[in-house]
Amino acid sequence: MRAMVLHTIGQPLVLVERPDPLPASGEIRVRVEACAVCRTDLHVVDGDLPDPKLPIIPGHEIIGIVDMLGGGVSAPAIGTRVGIPWLGHTCGTCPYCEANQENLCDHPRFTGYTRDGGFATHVVADAAFAFPLQGFDDPVSAAPLMCAGLIGWRSLRIAGDGRRIGLYGFGAAAHILAQVCRWQGREIYAFTRVGDEAAQNLARSLGASWAGSSDEIPPELLDAAIIFAPVGALVPTALRAVRKGGRVVCGGIHMSDIPQFPYSILWEERQIASVANLTRQDATEFLGIAPKANVKTTTTVYPLTRANEALADLRAGRFQGAAVLVPES
Repeated sequence: MRAMVLHTIGQPLVLVERPDPLPASGEIRVRVEACAVCRTDLHVVDGDLPDPKLPIIPGHEIIGIVDMLGGGVSAPAIGTRVGIPWLGHTCGTCPYCEANQENLCDHPRFTGYTRDGGFATHVVADAAFAFPLQGFDDPVSAAPLMCAGLIGWRSLRIAGDGRRIGLYGFGAAAHILAQVCRWQGREIYAFTRVGDEAAQNLARSLGASWAGSSDEIPPELLDAAIIFAPVGALVPTALRAVRKGGRVVCGGIHMSDIPQFPYSILWEERQIASVANLTRQDATEFLGIAPKANVKTTTTVYPLTRANEALADLRAGRFQGAAVLVPES
């Protein structure tokens, strides 16, 4: 197989040739059709997340076809299209797993971080953490759903049932979640980098009631705000934008430090919450909702060998929606 491998934190990925991996008991092998590029991949490459398995193949928004089964596996069957997300394995026995909070497992494994991911032509995955994708016929369009979509959905559930939802950072997750919110009858307020008119226009095209820069105050107080940009300074900004009793949800796995802020903007029962990983139930729910909401992803396709370019373009904000890597035939 071919893979783009991170050998050293902060250095470019390197194209390598390896023997095709073999699935162990309980695992499947998947021929990768597409793998979206997530900001978490940047956090792995840049060293924002501690102790990755090195060398590591990044990538955790994987769509592909099962082509080999490990021992004891009967499903998903060979030939099934599946999606493979960030959470790649849980222990099943810790207090969190036993309490149906597997996203907080004490002994997890993460795709593209502590086990090899999808910046490759093949990937091995835990069969229990691969989701059959019947009806998802376009692997490029489906790839961003496996993290941007799933984390967005979990963030929205934590945000609550409010009508006015602010989305800070209108990238891969927000452009998917905006469509779900509009399908649900909610109002979307989109916040982008200062001067990012392209992202603001995309938000409006997806039904946002208002779109502006992250330093602006929206025309209406929000019921909840979800922060996807990894910028801690947006937490007090969002607190000022939500109503009494409103909630600010931090949807990223990494964020810069939150600056000191006055208690007055947290008072009146405003809340701050974070989202950690996802559960298989999140995936089941969201993958059932996405077709009903007619979610359409905006993607920019890169050949697998241009993974470094895709990461650089993501870092610089040079595309709208999500980047997707496709192995060359």
